[in-house]
Amino acid sequence: MTDQTAKAVAFRDLHDRPEPFLLPNPWDAGSARLLAGLGFPALATTSLGVAVNHGKARASADEIIENCRVIAQATDLPVNADLENGYADDPEEAAKMIARAHEAGVVGASIEDATGDRAKPIYEFDLAVARVAAAVEAARALPQPFLLTARAEGLLYRVNDLDEIIRRLQAFEAVGADVLYAPALMTTSDMRTVVTSVGKPVNVVMGLSDPNITLDQLADAGVRRVSIGGAFSRVALQAVTRAATEMKEGRFTFAADLFPVRELRRIFPAGPKN
Repeated sequence: MTDQTAKAVAFRDLHDRPEPFLLPNPWDAGSARLLAGLGFPALATTSLGVAVNHGKARASADEIIENCRVIAQATDLPVNADLENGYADDPEEAAKMIARAHEAGVVGASIEDATGDRAKPIYEFDLAVARVAAAVEAARALPQPFLLTARAEGLLYRVNDLDEIIRRLQAFEAVGADVLYAPALMTTSDMRTVVTSVGKPVNVVMGLSDPNITLDQLADAGVRRVSIGGAFSRVALQAVTRAATEMKEGRFTFAADLFPVRELRRIFPAGPKN
C-alpha cells in the first residue's frame, strides 16, 4: 500500500470496525518495520520516543515531522502522527503542523490541549476548542483524507476531572474531530463512560492505563482504537539499561536471549553493498 489516499481510506476504515484495532507506536524506521512485520494494520508515532531518540526531554517540531517522514516511508502501513500541541499556542499556528505532517506522508494526527507549560499545563476551554477547530479546518483543506484526533490531557496532568474531560471531548467532536482521546483513563468503567458520552471513535492508550485490562475488556467498553504511546521505546530503554548494568557488573547472561540475527535479516532489507 503506497498511495497516500489509499492509506488514508484504509486507516479510516479501521475506525469503522465494530471491534477495536491495535495501533502500536514505533519510534524509528527499525521499530516500524519490526511492528509491521508482526502484522499490525497501522502505526502511530510517539513524541516521547522521538525525544528519547534525540537524547532530550522534548523533541522539536522539525524533529517530529522528520520522524513522521521516516516512519511513513519505512513501511506501507498507514501512519498517525503525535503532534503534541502543534508547537504553538495560537490555533492557526498550531494547525500548520497538520499540513506539515501530511506532506511527510502520514494520514492522521492528534492535537492536544496540553500547553507544555508545567505552571499551567492545560489550555483553557475556549482556546482548546478553537485549537481543535483550526486543526480540523487544516485537515479538511488537504488534498487527501486526513483523520484528526483531538486529545483532552487533563487526567494525565491531574488538572481536570472526568466530567470536564467529557465536556471537552464533546466540544472537540462538535467542531469536527474524527477521533477522541483522553490519556490516563484508568478503568474500563471510565472508558465506557467516555465512549457512551460521545459519538466518535475513542482511542485509549494502554501505556497509561491499568495494564491488566485486556483487549476483550476494551472492546466490551466500546473502545475503537488502542495505542501504547511511548511504552515500547521505554521497554527498549529498560532492557538496555538492565543489560548494561549487568555488563558493568561483569556478567553477560543477557546475551543468552538476544533477538536472532536471522530474524533481523528477515525483517530488515539488505543495505547497499560496499
